[in-house]
Amino acid sequence: MVATNNRPARTSISCLYNPNVSLALATDAYMIAMAHCYWKNGMADTPAVFQYFFRKNPFSGGYTLTNGLEATVDFVERLRYDQSDLDHLATKKGYDSKRRLYQDDFLHYLGDLRIDVDMDAMPESTLAFPFEPVNRVKGRLICAQLLESPMLICNNFATLIATKASRVKYAAGLDRVVEYGFRRAQGLDGAFTASRAAYCAGCDGTSNELICKLLGIPSSGTQGHSQILTRILQLNGFRNFGRANPTNTVFLLDTIGTKQGIKDAIVVALEMREMGYEVIGVRLDSGDLTYWSKYCRRELDKAGLHKVIVIGENELDEYLIASLKRQGAKIGVYGVGTKLITAYDDAALGGVYKLVGIDDEDNPGNWRYPIKLSDDSVKISNPGFQQVRRFMKGNKYAGDMIYDEWHPPTGSKYRVIDQTDPIARQKEFSARATHEDVLKPVLRGGNCVYDFPELATVRERGLSEVKRLDTSILRLENPHRYPAGLEFGMYQHRSALIQYVRSTGRQASSTTKLS
Repeated sequence: MVATNNRPARTSISCLYNPNVSLALATDAYMIAMAHCYWKNGMADTPAVFQYFFRKNPFSGGYTLTNGLEATVDFVERLRYDQSDLDHLATKKGYDSKRRLYQDDFLHYLGDLRIDVDMDAMPESTLAFPFEPVNRVKGRLICAQLLESPMLICNNFATLIATKASRVKYAAGLDRVVEYGFRRAQGLDGAFTASRAAYCAGCDGTSNELICKLLGIPSSGTQGHSQILTRILQLNGFRNFGRANPTNTVFLLDTIGTKQGIKDAIVVALEMREMGYEVIGVRLDSGDLTYWSKYCRRELDKAGLHKVIVIGENELDEYLIASLKRQGAKIGVYGVGTKLITAYDDAALGGVYKLVGIDDEDNPGNWRYPIKLSDDSVKISNPGFQQVRRFMKGNKYAGDMIYDEWHPPTGSKYRVIDQTDPIARQKEFSARATHEDVLKPVLRGGNCVYDFPELATVRERGLSEVKRLDTSILRLENPHRYPAGLEFGMYQHRSALIQYVRSTGRQASSTTKLS
């Protein structure tokens, strides 16, 4: 950033919101190092396939709800290395502080590079389960590799928040949920991503007015303590607020005590009714929400204010909301802030982006299946050009089969193996059963071919997807595991690859006999 008016250049994260700042280097440093390696060794244009997936559902839950696809596509379409990026990379030096890491010919290559990949992905607000490809990228190795960090940053947090919001909305049932977490979010960018994801997953609104302006998400607000405290009498604070906002009045009750708060709110609400206005609601922000919501509902009804809604908030999450409903709390709208916007208590979604197919250098034009091994079996990768087939039983989802599109299953029945428990957890589906392949074409040659729906449509999808799961899978605690796994032929091939690599210490080529 350039210094102006004798002030130093700003170095805060706010520079990212400048539309003139390239985001091409919004990546991990080793991505550039690997891209340089591919270019240096003549592998930049080698065809390759990568997949984005996660290994476990967040919040110890039974499902995950996807989000972040639109941001991913936007990032890919805009990914260009401008002169400032190249100038920065030209300054990078090795440990000896003398030799440049990247020479001019590589930087010129980056300056001309266009991300011309094919991408298939689950639409936003789609149910996903461990090890399933959520996003699949096919293209030149250097292009696909450079998308690793953007893929993770665009999808991991958004999907985590969408899943949390879905769980909160499920716990609330038919009651409304408003996301109130803006001031507790991890920065402006975190707040924006989270507010959007929460709405896509089913929340009814947000306190974030900027995202309302930019995306049309409904905004919602109440009244703060400071406005009430500007007057000696709380009653006059309510009156001032009601006069200023007669068609959007919600009173905050606990500034000097909830009992006095509801008493004063009723006085002002009846005064406003005489003037032709109706108060929307009253807000509880502390104390025993079950007790006080019942008390407020009773007092409001006695005063004839049957349509005034009781809004409850105070460190709410899906567990507290479920508990409040079991106790018969008289809350009509739940304001959920900190624990939604920060995805409490799961710090991150463990999404990863792995190489699952590459052109065979010994047999050009033929794909080989690289496999990453690990001492931790859950981290062994699933190679292949994968797709997810989702089977239906009536109006419910019956299970998922991950299969290799290069070697699709045949026969009248499909056998599915859960790789984490292959003996006990197997499932069989009829080839004639109603099903859908979940990954949809999104990019072809770097150009978007997917028609992104309106956010309201994405939200409806998020709500309807959850209804297709059995309630045992939706349980907040100890949910039943949704049937999902590898198609039997793919599972056998993966097992043979594992054995081959472990016994030989080398990856199999496209012509290797595994048995």
